[in-house]
Amino acid sequence: MRTVVEARQIRKVYGAKGNVFTAIRELDLTVREGEFVGIMGPSGSGKSTLLNLLATIDQPTSGEIEIDGASIMKMSEDRMSAFRREKLGFIFQDFNLLDTLTVKENILLPLALAKTDVKELERSVEEIADKFGIRTILDKYPYQISGGQKQRTAASRAIVTKPTLVLADEPTGSLDSKSATDLLESLRSLNERDRATILMVTHDPFAASYCSRVLFIKDGGMFTELAKSEGPRQPFFKKIMDVLSVLGGSAPDAV
Repeated sequence: MRTVVEARQIRKVYGAKGNVFTAIRELDLTVREGEFVGIMGPSGSGKSTLLNLLATIDQPTSGEIEIDGASIMKMSEDRMSAFRREKLGFIFQDFNLLDTLTVKENILLPLALAKTDVKELERSVEEIADKFGIRTILDKYPYQISGGQKQRTAASRAIVTKPTLVLADEPTGSLDSKSATDLLESLRSLNERDRATILMVTHDPFAASYCSRVLFIKDGGMFTELAKSEGPRQPFFKKIMDVLSVLGGSAPDAV
């Protein structure tokens, strides 16, 4: 199975001299094609910092990160911008939709930037809208739809270019339980049917139970990991809860 993410001994330090905070400590991480990986940890554990490093939003202080075989540490700014556009898809907690564009136009934006053929644009948006159950709202604007529909629109935008890696930052954090479940079911279906590779940071054990593997971060380092076995999701949910109780909680963090 092809390796999509390979992080080796990555370290992230903020500050200087006497005021230094180490957010990530010599952490190793491997994500293979077709995995749905969750990252969990208590407040201040560094899980959001880790996601930012993998998303190329921030740079590690030391170590090496390769995505789809390319070292992101050695790229120029122009190459990095192209790499993000071609290889990465992002789903954020606050949707990040453009209010002046319709749902359809929001989804199409990455393809338009890539100068995709018009017929291909139409085919792609219809295909992804069906997968996320939002075909009936394509002509509406963000202010006219629910939070769950906004997040499914944001997820569609992230997936429409068929990126090598989808990065999700607390994607259910602003949703009610039904909307969260609908989104997670769509992501799981995308992962299982289309072999999409997804890396999701979450504080929610219910969301994490949809993953095939969950990594637990503590004090900037790897604490442990769980792999889901065949069968129902509920036993995996219980195992996640058991680890969180030992780890020290699952509150959202700001780091």
